[in-house]
Amino acid sequence: MRERQPRAVVTFHTTAEAMATEQVCREKRLEGKLISAPRALSADCGIAWCAPAETHAALEETLTAEGIEYAGIYELVM
Repeated sequence: MRERQPRAVVTFHTTAEAMATEQVCREKRLEGKLISAPRALSADCGIAWCAPAETHAALEETLTAEGIEYAGIYELVM
């Protein structure tokens, strides 16, 4: 069984924003992956970006700089 760890989870209003996040994070070499949005969070499109918690600030900075809108960034133990 995989050990639960703190994760930064980004939720989106649209699937296009989620896909743009994946592309930008790959280009910037930010670790993470697209997941189904956890039940504890509300995401209009049902998709979220999940990354190590220590990347929270870098994610927020990158998404803002790239003009990608997101619903919220949350820290969860997953």
